Amino acid sequence: MKLLIFICVGVVHLLSLGCGQALHQSGISQRTFQEIKEEIASYKDIAKEIIDLAVYGKFQNRSYERLALLVDTVGPRMSGSKNLEEAIELMYKNLQKEGLENVHLEPVRIPHWERVEESAVMLAPRIHRLAILGLGSSIGTPPEGITAEVLVVTSFDELRRRASEATGKIVVYDQPYVSYMMTAQYRVRGAVEAAKVGAVASLIRSVASFSIYSPHTGMQKYEDGVPKIPTACITVEDAEMLSRMAFRGNKIVIQLKMRAKSYPGADSYNTVAEITGSKYPEQVVLVSGHLDSWDVGQGAMDDGGGAFISWEALSLIKDLGLRPKRTLRLVLWTAEEQGGIGAFQYYQLHKVNISNYNLVMESDSGLFSPAGLKFTGSEEARAIMEEVMSLLQPLNVTKVFRDAEGLDISFWIQAGVPGASLYNDDLYKYFFFHHSHGDTMTVMEPEKMNIASALWAVVSYVIADMEEMLPRA
Repeated sequence: MKLLIFICVGVVHLLSLGCGQALHQSGISQRTFQEIKEEIASYKDIAKEIIDLAVYGKFQNRSYERLALLVDTVGPRMSGSKNLEEAIELMYKNLQKEGLENVHLEPVRIPHWERVEESAVMLAPRIHRLAILGLGSSIGTPPEGITAEVLVVTSFDELRRRASEATGKIVVYDQPYVSYMMTAQYRVRGAVEAAKVGAVASLIRSVASFSIYSPHTGMQKYEDGVPKIPTACITVEDAEMLSRMAFRGNKIVIQLKMRAKSYPGADSYNTVAEITGSKYPEQVVLVSGHLDSWDVGQGAMDDGGGAFISWEALSLIKDLGLRPKRTLRLVLWTAEEQGGIGAFQYYQLHKVNISNYNLVMESDSGLFSPAGLKFTGSEEARAIMEEVMSLLQPLNVTKVFRDAEGLDISFWIQAGVPGASLYNDDLYKYFFFHHSHGDTMTVMEPEKMNIASALWAVVSYVIADMEEMLPRA
């Protein structure tokens, strides 16, 4: 981070950007922050036009209706699936039909895994069928399944303490939900840690902030040198029941059957469209969401909503006849759920032009209650983003938080490019439905999508049209 040290009203300040000092960036003439504030304020009328069109005008609910059409027609869009292929083809045609520029597909080689059929039945101390979802890249069981006694633990530490009890058993994790990042480690590493102590399979309590008997899937990772064992998620309710039974000293036996298969891979594409910049076409503001999803539900929330507000942002700008100085680029990522495969390949292909990337944006945390942006960048750039967000005062979505999120844009952010993600004021609710059968259009609200689309369009347009790029650390 570059610190600007100057004297203002006789006092030394660091980064006190309200005092009229110049913002420095290599190759760009210095302007005072007051001049930049005045430039941003000049976009007030354009911002109002975008807001009116998206939230109150003839295109209100358009992003919702477009998304509903796709997910009702295609369904979930798993990496390597025919559904994902169809969705990419439909989006390519839609973007061309709308008249966006430089519409094209960029090839990506992606993983291909299928769950096929799966079941889990508790045989003792009573008969009970468990709701499960196999975890991504899991191996299958033998055709007859795996029938074994259960060891229930609540943490990796407990598993290590009880390692001598784990041999030949199915390890069940009943870890409490703390936060997604902290709790998801059990889904990601659960099978490996169980295999290290001799378990024959693992079942993980779903990483969910709330449950109505809904299993939640997701990726898991095997480790070289550690035996691969089948792994799946179970509901919060079943995990807690098994934990209670184990506490009472009941012998628990489960039969697990999974026919999961991994294939060599599949050909796929990142989908790209643009509004070409009028003055600096080589410079880019990127808006994005991922088009793929898991194979349950409809993938409406994760991340159909993020993908379609990104499309809507370009549509609104085009509808108003606006053309920013820099290129606005829409990217719909493929295979995000498998570890950002499409985004990483895009980064590898385009990083040679990293100095021309002004801002990368991604929405992948739901649209339940848009409240502002999360931003990563220099303090100078943050001050500019705060001014830009003030243009959204009519919608009361003006907050700028730290630490932009989004796996797909993380490669650029780590390399120093400013990044922004949509801030959802009700993120806890997002994990009610995340990676589950509940991720459908029923959880999407057209009014919230309208607000998010307006925010996305205003920010991307203003940043793309300002005379100078955002200053970097």
